[in-house]
Amino acid sequence: MEVSANIDEGREKLAQVLARHAGASASIENIVVPTLGGSNRTIIFDLVEGTSRRRMVSRQATYAGDDNPFLPAAAQFAVMRLAHAHGFPVPEPILLFEPADGLGEGFVTAFVAGETMPSRIVAGRQFEALRPRLAAQVGALLALLHGIDPAQTPQLATTRDSLDPLAAQVGRYDLYDEPHPAIELGLRWLERNRPDAGPHALLHGDFRTGNLMVGPAGITAVLDWECSHLGSPAEDLGWLSTRSWRFSRPDLVVGGFGHLSDLLASYADHGGRRITPDEVRYWQVFGLVRWAILNMMQAHGHVFGGRRDVIFAACGRNTSLIEYDLLMTLRNAYA
Repeated sequence: MEVSANIDEGREKLAQVLARHAGASASIENIVVPTLGGSNRTIIFDLVEGTSRRRMVSRQATYAGDDNPFLPAAAQFAVMRLAHAHGFPVPEPILLFEPADGLGEGFVTAFVAGETMPSRIVAGRQFEALRPRLAAQVGALLALLHGIDPAQTPQLATTRDSLDPLAAQVGRYDLYDEPHPAIELGLRWLERNRPDAGPHALLHGDFRTGNLMVGPAGITAVLDWECSHLGSPAEDLGWLSTRSWRFSRPDLVVGGFGHLSDLLASYADHGGRRITPDEVRYWQVFGLVRWAILNMMQAHGHVFGGRRDVIFAACGRNTSLIEYDLLMTLRNAYA
């Protein structure tokens, strides 16, 4: 959903940046701000060059701090450009903001049409025939992404999430000095059941319902690459299949639209390694711990970090909902 918004502030600077890219005669029109999304400021607009018009998207980072888990914009842009070059469905990266632009960290991509609203994807009539095929399509896409040589992303090699994803979560959790026994139980379970380290792959890091742009024929684009890092391929599969991303269909493990068996079979059939349900279960627990800590971060930013917004405030309550999902997942893991 989009709403019109008064964004005069920064509009002139954005127009100047695009003129640098497209030519002095270029202008921007039909500007709107999506109502969803909070970690970045997103603006959708038309780039007009003479008689041609192209829809584009501007993304500007809004979060900074010692607990910031998000990649710098330049690293996101590089990963997206690499994925796009390999035929992965990502919005085409157009330009990266420079410090002299006065727009902070960010970039511009092409606009891709489709649906991202989870409730419509998992329950809408328009996707009723498509849903049974989505898990297999997701498996094929993840196999394609994980098949990209991680050596081509040197900017990810030394991030905290790439070096030790569990230690990264512990470090972020400790910053808030806020006790959550369920999260601590999850961290302890993860440490006790930590799998052997295997070859690293390029991970999206936030591959889930809500970041998948879906059209009548399937997934048209994968959005939001600020959590990309290197790690176990099973991590992306586990994140997608946590209880938090099933929405109104908890019985459909994969994003609320598909079955885990279909996802794993398609992933292997398209070149990914064989991943077991037990591997996925570990990363489901990990994903819930990580998601709970991310919500702690957003709530903390609302109270103490100057990012006051009802969306961030609601993340404090959302942490408790995720803790419930975590406890239910741990119960099944112990069963």
